[in-house]
Amino acid sequence: MENSVKVAGKSIEQWKREYPLLSEMMATKEVFWTNPGYAPIARAALSVTADEVREAEERLRRFAPFIQRAFPETAEAGGLIESPLVSIGKMQSELAARFAQEIPGRLLLKCDSHLPIAGSIKARGGIYEVLAHAEELADKHGLLPADGDYAVFASDSYRELFSRYSIAVGSTGNLGLSIGVMSAKLGFQVTVHMSADAKAWKKELLRAKGVQVVEYQSDYGKAVEEGRKQAEADPQCYFIDDENSKRLFLGYAVAAERVKKQLEEQQVVVDSEHPLFVYLPCGVGGGPGGVAYGLKLVYGDYVHCFFAEPTHSPCMLLGLLTGLHDQVAVQDFGIDNRTEADGLAVGRPSRFVGKVMESLLSGVYTVADEELYRLLRALRDSESVRLEPSALAGMPGPVRLLSTEAGQRYIEQQGLADKLANATHIVWATGGSMVPAHIQEAYYAKGMQYDQRNI
Repeated sequence: MENSVKVAGKSIEQWKREYPLLSEMMATKEVFWTNPGYAPIARAALSVTADEVREAEERLRRFAPFIQRAFPETAEAGGLIESPLVSIGKMQSELAARFAQEIPGRLLLKCDSHLPIAGSIKARGGIYEVLAHAEELADKHGLLPADGDYAVFASDSYRELFSRYSIAVGSTGNLGLSIGVMSAKLGFQVTVHMSADAKAWKKELLRAKGVQVVEYQSDYGKAVEEGRKQAEADPQCYFIDDENSKRLFLGYAVAAERVKKQLEEQQVVVDSEHPLFVYLPCGVGGGPGGVAYGLKLVYGDYVHCFFAEPTHSPCMLLGLLTGLHDQVAVQDFGIDNRTEADGLAVGRPSRFVGKVMESLLSGVYTVADEELYRLLRALRDSESVRLEPSALAGMPGPVRLLSTEAGQRYIEQQGLADKLANATHIVWATGGSMVPAHIQEAYYAKGMQYDQRNI
């Protein structure tokens, strides 16, 4: 089969000879890849500006009074959708013991798993794009509040306006939750096209919020395709494109300045002698891409960002490795895109994100589903933090960086070997707080089973 199948004009065997790592990826083995195109930020062509990110932050602040009124759980933060950054020293010790690999420096967890409203990293980008569209429509109809008080967006008159319009999105789960919940709250007619990978409880939650959920037996790509078709057929429908949306990207990128503030509050220094490493679970690429891009704008060469993907869905790694981006899918190489990490179950990456991150991303690694469950159990036991499986993809990042040949080579090339004791590692927890208790218990039990098999 491999000799007859052609991908972008080459046989699978030719691709494997050119990129030996493909053989391991096709065997769904865990791999660690460092980006040969990684370069100092001064040499990067920045297609998204710091001013654009600041504008996104300003828009979110304008909407804070509305968010506070519509979602009382955000009142304490004044309508700001933000998550804690916490030290996980016990998990750091657990990782060191499990993998027989010391992790010098400090290990932190960015708890986007506990973001208000949608309980995942998607709360930032998804909610931001819905709000930007709502503001656009209000402006078009001459309804932007003269006094600047956006709390009026929670009123019946605005809901009546937005009820004349619809929003559509394709999702494996978490993006659909963030867009569905916010769109419905504003009054939009909203449809979430969900792939077979999406968890049943996420679909049920959306329906309970008044969202129309359309299910497909195929994967994420089909859900996005059908969502796009619906929007194209209806001039009143706005399609949120997870694969290509700059607005989503900007919504995610605002996290960077907030993390900077959190690190400063914890007296964590990031500079040439104190490197920052960040490990981000990756599906189509929008969430981790936006966050990583924002961090590079803030910290430049002092931050090193790595994406983490399931062994059965390494789409971003495949796109970056081959340079084909969205012109290639994991299925083209016989990888099945079947993973329990539903938020990461994507076969074809975002070209927009892949191109933007081509010289800014330090690397990508893959994680087996079994490992995600084992780490889920370990984090709960050590830190009492509950996540969904896909949110654990970032957790083995420091170990992989420090223990693999490719990771060691990267450390040497970047002149970091003598600075690791001063390093800070941030694992980005992308979802989990909204998982129903009985499902969370099932996740934990599965982690225990996998651990017992290893004994």
